[in-house]
Amino acid sequence: MKLATLKDGSRDGQLVVVSRDLSLAHHAAGIAPRLQAVLDDWNFLAPQLDDLYQTLNEGRARHAFPFDQRLAMAPLPRAYQWADGSAYVNHVELVRKARGAEMPESFWKDPLMYQGASDELLGPRDDIVCPSEEFGIDFEAEVAVVTDDVPMGTKRADAGAHVRLLMLVNDVSLRNLIPAELAKGFGFFQSKPATGCSPVAVTPDELGDAWKDGKVHLPLVVHWNQVKVGAPNAGEDMTFDFAQLIAHVAKTRNARAGSIIGSGTVSNLDRSRGYCCIAEKRSLEMIESGAASTSFMKFGDTVRIEMFDDRGSSIFGAIEQRVAPLARR
Repeated sequence: MKLATLKDGSRDGQLVVVSRDLSLAHHAAGIAPRLQAVLDDWNFLAPQLDDLYQTLNEGRARHAFPFDQRLAMAPLPRAYQWADGSAYVNHVELVRKARGAEMPESFWKDPLMYQGASDELLGPRDDIVCPSEEFGIDFEAEVAVVTDDVPMGTKRADAGAHVRLLMLVNDVSLRNLIPAELAKGFGFFQSKPATGCSPVAVTPDELGDAWKDGKVHLPLVVHWNQVKVGAPNAGEDMTFDFAQLIAHVAKTRNARAGSIIGSGTVSNLDRSRGYCCIAEKRSLEMIESGAASTSFMKFGDTVRIEMFDDRGSSIFGAIEQRVAPLARR
């Protein structure tokens, strides 16, 4: 099943069911007005939405209309929680090596995670608005899961069963603000602005055999200014699977329905597959030559993030965002 939220002038938008090929949509207001309502009562409402989804795919939905990704908000425009991990530890190791920092052995055993802002999640075509290019604007292409209620103390063996939906995210980072923030010893805040989300969120079954062992075994394709810069496989070199990340979140708290948990920047040890964030490219340059030659994003730059199935069909639709300056007031 594929679900999206369309703009309707409100902050939370309107829930629609989207066909498997992303060509058609159908309003779901007769079942649930918002995706959060579905996650709150999944066992009752999801089967009804799935019936509508099957009808839509079979061409029998009477009130279907063309699905326009440009009109999509984030599937959850406001979420109760956005927790982002760093599951590709080879990426962390690379970035630390570039600045001459040692890699603690614990990073391979205990996930890194930060809690980001979830009061505003950007739609797939919403601009990345930033006050200054000097902040070091970077994209970070990731996979994320959306959970139902996860009780405190849930273990890895049981955590995977709480995944209800998957989507793609662009976890924007302001790289030049990060060092000073981390030096305070209290984590990210200003260096992590609003996160962009794919047009649709999908149930795990839509991924078929690609969803295995709590990982998505497909390339994540990234274009920067229309140039393909990366297509690493999201299932490879993922040190911590999503079940581990969910269990990490729930170690000392309940994770309520609608919690979004990210994988961190997708990264492969095979560097020929390119990169999902500029920081990784710059790190390789620093290791090889002692200095980074690739700049961060500028106003007017675009980034496109998408994932395709084995038949070449887009699964989640595309995140396609442009960097824009903050309007003067």
